[in-house]
Amino acid sequence: MSATAGPSESRSSAAAKLGLKPGQVVQELGWDSDADDALRVQIEDSVDGELIDEAMDAVDVVLLWWRDDDGDLVDGLVDAVIDLSAAGVLWLLTPKVGRLGYVDNSDISEAAVTAGLALTTSAVVSPDWAAHKMVRPRAPHR
Repeated sequence: MSATAGPSESRSSAAAKLGLKPGQVVQELGWDSDADDALRVQIEDSVDGELIDEAMDAVDVVLLWWRDDDGDLVDGLVDAVIDLSAAGVLWLLTPKVGRLGYVDNSDISEAAVTAGLALTTSAVVSPDWAAHKMVRPRAPHR
């Protein structure tokens, strides 16, 4: 085994950052020709299945590819969680700083709160894309 990370180790680490597991149902929204196909393949390998784009009840994960000129991010987030299970995770994929379509982190944070989501973490998942994890806030215990 090599001491340096090879291509397959890089792919698995990107998938590991997203916390994906075999058997999860992943809905993909906002795909366009600029989406990272290598990352998409990694995700499919991680869940041992294909990404779905059609509406389906209670998906485990939603991947939302989003660029600055895609419209209102709040509306995009609200629409993206329609099929997400109560315990599901939304990963907002945006171009990294300096890339065409970059979305400012303050805009992402504000949109998450307005859409009723909690932004929990962010990670670089490919040379051109960053991922921002959002979940529904838990209700306070009574």
